[in-house]
Amino acid sequence: MAPPRHLDLLRETPARTIPWPVPYRDGLDQLKSLRGQRVVVLASGDPFWFGAGASIARELDSNEWTAQPGPSCFALAANHLGWALEGVTCLGLHAAPMARLRRHLAAGTRAIVTLRDGTSVTDLTKYLCDQGFDDSTLTIFEHLAGPQERITSAQASALEGRFDHPVCAAIAFAGDGRALSTATGQADTTFASDGQMTKRPVRAITLSTLAPKPHEHLWDIGGGSGSIALEWLLAHPTTHATCIEQRADRAARIAQNAEALGVEHRITIVTGAAPTALAGLETPDAIFVGGGLDHALIEAVSAHPARLVVNAVTLEGEALLAQWQAQLGGDLMRIDIANAKPLGSKRGWSTSYPVVQWSLTR
Repeated sequence: MAPPRHLDLLRETPARTIPWPVPYRDGLDQLKSLRGQRVVVLASGDPFWFGAGASIARELDSNEWTAQPGPSCFALAANHLGWALEGVTCLGLHAAPMARLRRHLAAGTRAIVTLRDGTSVTDLTKYLCDQGFDDSTLTIFEHLAGPQERITSAQASALEGRFDHPVCAAIAFAGDGRALSTATGQADTTFASDGQMTKRPVRAITLSTLAPKPHEHLWDIGGGSGSIALEWLLAHPTTHATCIEQRADRAARIAQNAEALGVEHRITIVTGAAPTALAGLETPDAIFVGGGLDHALIEAVSAHPARLVVNAVTLEGEALLAQWQAQLGGDLMRIDIANAKPLGSKRGWSTSYPVVQWSLTR
C-alpha cells in the first residue's frame, strides 16, 4: 500500500499493489482489513516525524508492525544546506495553516517545513511577506532525494514559478517583522481587542503565577480578548486551554486571535456565563478568573484541585477576594502600576487602577 507516486517508483513486482485512498482515514480501514497478510506500507522518509507512522501504529497492535525509517526530508534538506538540525525548527505544514509559523518568526532563525503541495509555496511566501519577513531566504525542495529532485532558492519577495508535490521548504528568516517575545507579557498589540484585556504588565505577573507546564490545561474565565489563554498556549506547544466568554463577539475575536497566533487547534472557546458554562469541561490544571466575579463563581472554581488565580479591580471584587483568602488561605497581592505621562511642560505619574490578585493551590 502506498500513494500512487510511490507505487510509480516501484520496479515490476509480483506483489499486489494498493493505492492509498483519499481521504487518508479510508486507507487505515483498508489496511486493517488485511490483517493476517504480509503487507508493506511505503511512506516518505522517517514515518514517525510528521509522517504516517503514528497514525498507523495507533490502529494496530504493537506486535503487528515494524518500521524501517529512511532519512527524513528535514535531515536531507539540512544536509544539503549544511544546517545543524538541532538548531532548526521543523514543522509539518502539509495539514496545518501557515500561522503555525507565527511563534517561530524571528530574524536570524531557521526552519524546515513540509508543505501540502506545490501551490502551498505561494501561500508560504505570501504569509512571510504579510508578516514583514519578505527578506527571508527560501530553499524549495521538490522530489527530495528522488530521480526528479529539483532545488530552487530565492528571497520570499522574489520567489516565482510552479512547484511539484512532494515539496518542502527551508527558511532562513530575515526582515523587519515583529517577533513574539519568548517571555510572558506579549505586547498588547499582539491581540485584537475592544479594550477588554489584561494589560501586559499584569498579564506577565498573572502568567507567572499560573505557571504553565507541559501538557497542562487552563480554564480562562471571562476571556475578553483571550490574551491570558493565548499566552498560556504560547508558553509550550503541548499546553491546552478552554476560554469561557459571555459575549459572542468577544468569543469570535478570541478565535481570530488564536488563528493569527497559530494555536487554534489547542483552544476550546465556550460562549456562556460561568459557573453554569463550566459543566462538562475538561478538568483543569490551572484556572484564571478575570471577569464575572461573584461568590457562586469563586465557590465553584475553588472546589477544583488546581492552581487558581483571580484578578479583581473593583472594591467589591477586592472585598470578595479578601473574604475568600481569609477562609481558604493562599496569597493576596495588590498590583499598583504607574506610567510617566506629560504633565504640562513636564512629566508626572499616571496611575492605573490597582489590581488585587488572589492565588491558591488546592
